[in-house]
Amino acid sequence: MGVQTGVLMTSACFPTQRIGGLDVAGASDVLWNNRAACGRRYRVRCIGATNLAPRPCKITTVDVTIIDYCLRCNGTVNLSRDAFSKIANLDAGNIRIKYNQ
Repeated sequence: MGVQTGVLMTSACFPTQRIGGLDVAGASDVLWNNRAACGRRYRVRCIGATNLAPRPCKITTVDVTIIDYCLRCNGTVNLSRDAFSKIANLDAGNIRIKYNQ
């Protein structure tokens, strides 16, 4: 497994800072707590579809770092595309998750 070099991102947590890796997420009001969620790590697992997508989940988890605020999230966490693809099929669109810090 190679080392991910990071990407220059602008986010609510890190205005302009090199972020290591691509397994990142935005937090909704449920977790945000006035920026207290910034930098927290969560292990996330897909537990099912929010729609009629067949077999949306992969049998694995992903560890993500909160780097942003998600103003219009439909749930608690808005996963990056890379993080989402590790636990679910991209065609599913939205999924139900369980997570712990």
